[in-house]
Formats: sequence, structure tokens, C-alpha cells
Amino acid sequence: MLLEIIHDTHYSYDPNVEIAQHFTHLKPAATGTQAVIRTDVLIDPKPAWQEERVDSYGNICTFFSLQNRHSELFISAKSIVDTGQDQQHGPKPSETPRWEDVREYFRYHSNTHWDPASEFLFTSPFVTLRQEFVEFARSSFTNNKPILVAAAELTERIYKEFHYVSKSTDIDTPAHEALTKREGVCQDFAHILIASLRSIGLPAKYVSGYILTNPPPGQPRLIGSDASHAWVSIYIPQSNADGTLSQGFWCDLDPTNNRWGYGSPGEDYIHLAQGRDYSDVSPVRGVIHGGADHVMKVAVTVQPTE
Repeated sequence: MLLEIIHDTHYSYDPNVEIAQHFTHLKPAATGTQAVIRTDVLIDPKPAWQEERVDSYGNICTFFSLQNRHSELFISAKSIVDTGQDQQHGPKPSETPRWEDVREYFRYHSNTHWDPASEFLFTSPFVTLRQEFVEFARSSFTNNKPILVAAAELTERIYKEFHYVSKSTDIDTPAHEALTKREGVCQDFAHILIASLRSIGLPAKYVSGYILTNPPPGQPRLIGSDASHAWVSIYIPQSNADGTLSQGFWCDLDPTNNRWGYGSPGEDYIHLAQGRDYSDVSPVRGVIHGGADHVMKVAVTVQPTE
């Protein structure tokens, strides 16, 4: 599937901003399930300095500096991505290792091999490990259950038991508060799932991106009416013939839509960035001097293209 993504961000400042430093995560990178045909980030006013680099998570980061006084900032990211690459395959959920064995695999023992996925076991800025998440997870992660069977069940529970309510939370809402309220948006559901998995000793990471949404029958596709999306990846070690575990693979879980898949939940998903939580993948962040009052408007369009 060939998809075009347009992500426009507009800031209005009062008073003017004198100087600013920003960086963005707005360019998708190629993965095993998507190829990037074209991706550009246009900035107005034109930056005095701009560069790109790939961070430790494989995300493309764009840095730029504005040295002149400005009352507005416009950032437009335009990409065309082919999500029709070969979908990754893995074992059936029932054939994945027991979740207790995976937890034990990541416990520190002398002379054990280090697995890079260990980085996604710990507390991060938006994810805290709490007993509430342990109790929430253990309803699905019962004794001897295969890890992907349990993870898919937990994903489905969030989908069924929580209510998607726009503007019911903000970026600073703690995951445990959204857990208690049983409502939020995709970012909250992703953080809840990550916190639940990590709290019982399983690695999980945050994935940001987009999903193709279809307008109601007979209605036109509204330009700018889409939004960024967020989901989760859980790490599943490889089972060996001798019963041991070794480095494995990631499986994506989307609690907002109750979908999962190896490498991607589906062809209608575009992977943008990944990290420990939202703090590692925020679309735009920066530091400004001036502009005490500002208004931000975001418009996202995801549509099929030829």
C-alpha cells in the first residue's frame, strides 16, 4: 500500500520569539515492513542552521536553529511510504515461550548474555513501574501462558475496558491515572500497556506513527483531519531446541484498535519513530527565547496515493 502522509505544525507567538532551537521526529525510516519513497521537512522561516542524524533507536531526527525574530513557525513534513513490503512472520502465539521464562531470561545472572532489549525493561520519563500495573497485567499473564497469547489478551482488555475520549488527558497525564480513569487516547493506552508489561519484567517499547483511516460511506476524506497514532512493541526471545532462549524479535500490539502483528500491526500503519516512551519520539520539541504566549495547531493527512 502506497500512502502519503502530510503532517503540518503551526505555531503563533506573542510576543515574538527572538531565538529558537528545535528538533523533530517527522521523517519515517525504512523498516522491514515499509520502504520510504520520499520524505521532506519544510520549515518557515528558513533556519539559520539545520542538520539530520539517526539516534540510538534508529529514528531520523531533524535539528534546526532560528536566529531571527519571528512571530510564527510553520513545519510541514511530507512523506510517501510503501507499506506493502513483505510482512514479517513469527511463531503462532501459542508457540511462543512461556512469559515466566521470558521474565527469567531477562533477570540478571552471572555469566548470562546481554540482550539489547534489556534497555526497555525499566522506568522511563512517562512509564513508572507500579503495583497497580502488576495487578492489571497478571489477570492476563497467568501461570504458564505463552507470552504472545497473554500479551494479545491484555491488548484486547485495554481495547474493550477503556474508553477513547479525546482531550480527556494531556501529555503530562500519568499512566496510572489513565489506568484508574479507564479512559484516554492512544498515547495513554500505549503507556498503560508498556507499564504493565515492564512491571512484570517484560521488555516493551513505544512506537509512534500514523494509521490510515477511512471516511464514513459517502463522505469525502477531510484534509488535515487525521492524527498521529501510538502503539507498543513487545520483545519475544527465540526458543531453542534445548529449551533455552536467545535473542529474538519484536511484535507490535495496538491496544487502541486491538490489532497485532510481527513488525507492524498491518499495511495501513506507518512506523515513524520508536523509543522508551513518548519522550523519545515527540514530533516537535525545542527551546525558545520569547513567545511567552503561543498557540499550536496540528493538521495530519494520511491518504492512499499512486
